[in-house]
Amino acid sequence: MLIARVTGTLVATRKEPTLEGLKLLVVRPADAQGNPTGAPLVAADAVGAGVGEVVLVASGSSARQTTATQNRPVDAVIMAIVDTLDVDGQVTFEKTASR
Repeated sequence: MLIARVTGTLVATRKEPTLEGLKLLVVRPADAQGNPTGAPLVAADAVGAGVGEVVLVASGSSARQTTATQNRPVDAVIMAIVDTLDVDGQVTFEKTASR
């Protein structure tokens, strides 16, 4: 699993039929403060995340273990929206109402 920030959306009008109904979002791995640090990747959204939110992403075969992605050809899935991130006893990220 990795912490990431949603940085955009992906729209594909023609796709594998088993991907119909999945929202695809662009995410970038993030540091402990929620700041994007890595290369972007596409993840299926299983929890209703939006642009700007810090999320938890599973990849590889684990990405197909959610109800939304089971038996679908996905390599990454957003499976949680982060409310608070505490590292070594210090809150490094906290979701605000504006995000």
